[in-house]
Amino acid sequence: MEEKPHIVVSSRTRRVEPTIGHFTFTPEMIRLEGPLKDYRQKAWEEFNRLPLPTTKDETWRRTDLRLLPTDTFHLPSPGVQQEYQPVPGNLLQPLAGSQHGGQILLLPDQSQVSLDPALEKKGVIFTDLRTAEVQYPDLVERLAGEIVRSQEGKFAALAAAFSENGVVLYVPKGVSIEQPLHSVLWGGGYNLANISHLLIWVDEGASVTYVHESASAQQVPNLHAGLVEIKVSDGANLRFVELQSWGDQVWNFSHERAQVGRDANLDWIFGAIGSRVTKNFSSLDLVAPGATGRMSGFYFTNGQQHLDHDTRQNHLAPHTTSDLLFKGALKGSSRSVWQGMIYVAPDAQKTDGFQANRNLVLSPAARADSIPGLEILANDVRCTHGATVGKIDPEPMFYMLSRGIPAEDAERLIVEGFFDPIMQRIPFEGVRERFQQAILEKTVGK
Repeated sequence: MEEKPHIVVSSRTRRVEPTIGHFTFTPEMIRLEGPLKDYRQKAWEEFNRLPLPTTKDETWRRTDLRLLPTDTFHLPSPGVQQEYQPVPGNLLQPLAGSQHGGQILLLPDQSQVSLDPALEKKGVIFTDLRTAEVQYPDLVERLAGEIVRSQEGKFAALAAAFSENGVVLYVPKGVSIEQPLHSVLWGGGYNLANISHLLIWVDEGASVTYVHESASAQQVPNLHAGLVEIKVSDGANLRFVELQSWGDQVWNFSHERAQVGRDANLDWIFGAIGSRVTKNFSSLDLVAPGATGRMSGFYFTNGQQHLDHDTRQNHLAPHTTSDLLFKGALKGSSRSVWQGMIYVAPDAQKTDGFQANRNLVLSPAARADSIPGLEILANDVRCTHGATVGKIDPEPMFYMLSRGIPAEDAERLIVEGFFDPIMQRIPFEGVRERFQQAILEKTVGK
């Protein structure tokens, strides 16, 4: 008797993967008036042309957006201030001394601006974007889109098309500002799309320190898409500090680029402790001989946070110097991604470039991906890079435990020491204390 093959029918069904939806924004929502009319219109066209990124795109390979609830986010409307939580008072405290040189509070539908009258007399412009469009249209038109192009990505186009909320900073030639300038972007509301655009120009021989913070309440779902365009002219000096402390339900996307001129200097400091998902593109373009740029960053994740930083140090002229140090600590089941690249153009001889990324993994389920890179097209350069991912060294931990220090305090001290090189780069004690408090809260949290 012929034996028939036995066929086994599996009861398992194919897993259905979530798919990325579509944003509900329409062209009627764009402000098509003023100096940025054409800029916004072109950005809207790019936004519709560009697809949402997927893990098939190399720069997004480690950040999955399939859970992004695109159809739930809406732009601010009049009266929205009744819907969002008040701004915590500590965010508006002076960073150095008893007062700021100037301060801007960006709310979803309005802004509050103050600037030292002495700086106004010197020609310093430090105001919100809506006001700048009316009072300084030529300056806004010149700066917007000059350094970050809307075609660089879906979220860059989104931020450009709806850019109304933001900051314009212009420091005239030869003006030195002693007191720091400070701005706070407060992302209130529920399922709100917060769009921000910072335009910064430090003219020839000028100097300034500018601190910008982005924050929102916890457990409030929001979206943020931001642009930062920085121009440091010949012989100028800018110290730019960014702190990101979004609530843990915020999807945060930003494109940032700084252009540094001849014999100019940029000291760029990042701090990231918030958001559910962050994807940040930060580029340093050294475009003339003698340009120097330093990028310092720290991030601390816990829970299920996912922070992805993509940095570039572009040496586009000879005799330029860059120095990057990013440090991160991770707890819970969180994940960090850092991908860096030093690029040296064919004519950029005598380049000196350095990058390093250090990660401290504090929980078994946490994960850090660190991917340094070099692309060198010149033959007389000095470029180095390095990356580490590791746990707490058991020797110092044992040393402190043997001297009666509780394990939780010992871990906190080690984490504080790990971040100390970054803290030393922060210019003001008030800023350092704010960062250190955020690190402490993360250390003792889950």
